[in-house]
Amino acid sequence: MPLRISRPGSRGEHLVQQRMGSTERADRFYGEQVLDRLNPRMREFVARQEMFFLATADRHGECDNTFRAGPPGFLHVLDDGTLAYPEYRGNGVHASLGNIEENPHVGVLMVDFLHDRVGLHVNGRAGIVADEEMRREHGTLAVDPVPGRRALVWVVITVEEAYIHCAKHIPHLQKVPARDAGRPWGTDDAKRKGGDFFGAAADAPARGTFLPPPRANAATWRAEAERALARARRPAPGPGAAPGPGAAPGPGAAPGPGAAPEDGRQDFSGWFSRNPRP
Repeated sequence: MPLRISRPGSRGEHLVQQRMGSTERADRFYGEQVLDRLNPRMREFVARQEMFFLATADRHGECDNTFRAGPPGFLHVLDDGTLAYPEYRGNGVHASLGNIEENPHVGVLMVDFLHDRVGLHVNGRAGIVADEEMRREHGTLAVDPVPGRRALVWVVITVEEAYIHCAKHIPHLQKVPARDAGRPWGTDDAKRKGGDFFGAAADAPARGTFLPPPRANAATWRAEAERALARARRPAPGPGAAPGPGAAPGPGAAPGPGAAPEDGRQDFSGWFSRNPRP
């Protein structure tokens, strides 16, 4: 039999396995159930799911867990190592996308409560892709006719681990007929979104208001960015050098016309120029 170089899972879970006496049982699970790709039965399972749970964390490890839903197949299997799902219009917070910007590690849990009563975990790394770019690369993606289900962006997940979630504690549920004409996808109507179900808004005035986020107009932002670029490409003065006539410009001074870095590199000018150099 081939020798496996490393065990799946984290160092922490390996230590807990030793402490709890479950290392041998865990190794059987790792060896028999944990894949680094989606096999055909996993891909078929993903393709019929209408919901999943998504776990993310920011760069400090602060966690968020959320729920995503859509028509069957909204979580797309692009190949045996890649999943993708659309981010629809929501409450505007973008907690999951914000975490992915800082930390690409994600955990996806799909649970079939209706038929098989089994789950599938997929852990991997995620990136955010614009809708138009996604459709250029994957021309078979359908455009959903429901306005509230039109993708703002896509999250593409590279699979690192895929494994079963056992059935023994999963309840068996069944669908009930819809009580109205359909789901209010994309609505801003507070009542149709659930209203203040948990009563959180009742004491909102007592919690006070937030400090407004910093906002700069385009001209101010551009000027600050230009200054940052100028500082970044300016050669640092030598040890003990003092600014003076003919001396290299010090911090805060602008480079002279046509000046180039001493190492021969060209200045970067593509971000803020309407006609960047080729």
